[in-house]
Amino acid sequence: MKAVILAGGLGTRLQPYTTFLPKAMLPLGEKPLLEHLIEWIKNGGVDSFVLCVSYLRRTIEDYFEDGSRFGVKIEYAVANRPLATAGQLKTAQEFIDDTFVCVYGDSIFEFSLRNMINYHKMKKSFVTMGLAEYKTKLPYGFIEMDKTNRVKTWQEKPDVKGNINIGCYVMEPGIFDLIPEGKPYGMDLVIRSALAKKNKVSGYVIKKGFIDIGDKASYRRAYQHYLERLGQI
Repeated sequence: MKAVILAGGLGTRLQPYTTFLPKAMLPLGEKPLLEHLIEWIKNGGVDSFVLCVSYLRRTIEDYFEDGSRFGVKIEYAVANRPLATAGQLKTAQEFIDDTFVCVYGDSIFEFSLRNMINYHKMKKSFVTMGLAEYKTKLPYGFIEMDKTNRVKTWQEKPDVKGNINIGCYVMEPGIFDLIPEGKPYGMDLVIRSALAKKNKVSGYVIKKGFIDIGDKASYRRAYQHYLERLGQI
C-alpha cells in the first residue's frame, strides 16, 4: 500500500511564514510538519509514499530525497500550478494501482491509521473518509419557522455540532476516474460524484488526534503542542 500526501498548496493564509517555505515544511518542534506526517503514516504500516508537490517543491525534494534517510520510499508527482486537493491527487495516478491512503499535507494526526485501513477493508468501501466531531457556538440567535413563516422557536446563540472532514482518506484507485485531468478540482466534488454513482463512501469517526494547520493561529497552537512534548531542554 502507498500513501499520497498533498503538499503542493500555496499556504496563503499562513503568510508570511510560507513566503520562503512551503506549508508542509513549517517546523513543528524539532521537525517539519511533513516529517511528522510521514512518521505517523509509517507507524500505521505504510512505508511507500507519493508526495504531490508544486509551490517551492525543491525545498521538499532536497530535504526528503528518495526517503531512504527516513526508512521509507518516496516518489514525487509534480504540478506546475495550483490544482486544489483532488487536482493534486490526480497527478499521482501513474504511481497508484491498489488501495491507498491520501492525506492533506497541512494537518497532524495522532489516531491509529492501521485501524482506519482495516475498517476500510472490512466495509469494502470505495472511499473511507476520516471524520471528527466539531462543535461551535453560533454568534447569532437562531430562529426556526414553519412552512407559513410563523416563528416556532428562538434559540439564542446555540451550540451546533456535526462531523467534519479531517483530510485523511483510504481510497480505491477507481477514484482517479472521477477527477478531470490538469485542472483545479476539489475533493468535495469527487466525493459527491462517487455518491452520485452509488459508490460506497464510509465515514471513520475519531474522538481525538487531529490538529488542523490552516492559518497562523492554528499553526501557533500546533507549534505549542509540540514544544510541550519536547519538554524543558
